[in-house]
Amino acid sequence: MTILQAVILGIVEGVTEFLPISSTGHLILFGKLLGVADTDFTKSFEIAIQFGAILAVVVLYWKKFLTGGDVWKKVFTAFLPTAVVGFLLYKVLKSYLLGNAVLVVWALALGGIALIAFEIWHQKNSYKSNGRENLKSNEITYQNSFFVGLAQALAIIPGVSRSGATIIGGLLMGINRQTIVEFSFLLAVPTMAAATAYDLYKSAGNFSFGEFHVLAVGFIVSFVIAVLSIKWLLYFVKNHTFISFGVYRIVIALLFWLFIVR
Repeated sequence: MTILQAVILGIVEGVTEFLPISSTGHLILFGKLLGVADTDFTKSFEIAIQFGAILAVVVLYWKKFLTGGDVWKKVFTAFLPTAVVGFLLYKVLKSYLLGNAVLVVWALALGGIALIAFEIWHQKNSYKSNGRENLKSNEITYQNSFFVGLAQALAIIPGVSRSGATIIGGLLMGINRQTIVEFSFLLAVPTMAAATAYDLYKSAGNFSFGEFHVLAVGFIVSFVIAVLSIKWLLYFVKNHTFISFGVYRIVIALLFWLFIVR
């Protein structure tokens, strides 16, 4: 992998990590587009640079890291289902799921259809909520947190989208849209930190010095772009649904199917 490829993939990661369009899926597909070889290092790169984007959450939400004790207990509760699934299926993920462009395309397309259908259903039924969709982050229960974590565990399938799964899971339980988006940001921290640390523990001994240099470039670029992406998404969700993201998922899946995968 070249430095230029690392920069481009870092930008892709920073833009897509917190949007409901699957950062892992985009990294796999853009890796194919750029001609990046499908190696163990590439798969580790795709995992590790996601932590660069997650570091943006730490920088933007550092006050909650210091004062949000109860919130972090709920974040940890949500993290547990993903941790168990990720640990048990790590070999399956590395061997069969990461790098599978066909799987990504199908997951993007079906996820886009599901996202559009959910938003249409949600808009039609939101008037029946009687104020239920107004939970603050400190009012999310531990039960809510656990089920959001179960939803996030589905994102072990590349193309599903970690943020999309957690946000839809939260909205189904009546959590306020902006609240669940921010909770999804916070949940990303232990999730991706654990995924990156475990993968580096398993694989770092096989990397060359030059590969660590490439990894550092992708990490830094994804961090910078993610800071901007988070701020934009918080502004966007105040007045918009995720239907446009659903349409985008279908379109990008179709384009990659026609020109890259098929």
